[in-house]
Amino acid sequence: MSLAVELKKTADSLKAALPADIFAAIGQSIADLKATGITKRAASVGSIIPLPVIKDFDGNEVDLGTLAADGPLVISFYRGGWCPYCNVELRALSHALGDIEAAGATVVAITPESSGNARETAGKNTLGFPVLIDEGNRYARELGIVFSLPEKLRPLYREIGIDLVDWNGDESYELPLAATYIVDSNGTVVWAFVDADFTLRTEPANIAAALRRVLA
Repeated sequence: MSLAVELKKTADSLKAALPADIFAAIGQSIADLKATGITKRAASVGSIIPLPVIKDFDGNEVDLGTLAADGPLVISFYRGGWCPYCNVELRALSHALGDIEAAGATVVAITPESSGNARETAGKNTLGFPVLIDEGNRYARELGIVFSLPEKLRPLYREIGIDLVDWNGDESYELPLAATYIVDSNGTVVWAFVDADFTLRTEPANIAAALRRVLA
């Protein structure tokens, strides 16, 4: 089953489960975010992005530059394990890991959630790649993919059990866009998926196909 189909099933399930006003407010927030033009300012194909050292949820340092030196690096940003769409995407990416690695690439996921929550996210989704903690969204901000959850949505999120202050360990209410990048050893973005609509994610097959084109 394609990722798009799984995401549609998730959306339908949430629409049935959430109060109509909350579902509508979330939908409006997506439209408002798109209207800011944030994706036009985000790192895109041809951009040269930093490849810093970032810690995983166990506190181990992971050098993105070293990983990229060994072959194409796939960097997938996700909002947190509280997001059903993120969990669906992470599972699909993990299931496709063999195809992606066969194309010569390494995969990492990056999230602003706390180490404990990231560990839980990785465990429940049986992820086969590192999950790195982007404290305060510092790295995502360098790529231009950070936004602040609208104030009117914050109490609605808490109403449905999502407390971002507790989940991320800060009071910024900032999150990364749904974004996946393929970068080369110089940090040049050779392929990108960036969308202001968090219900949309790229198919893992598209990542594998892009890798084959890059290496051809």
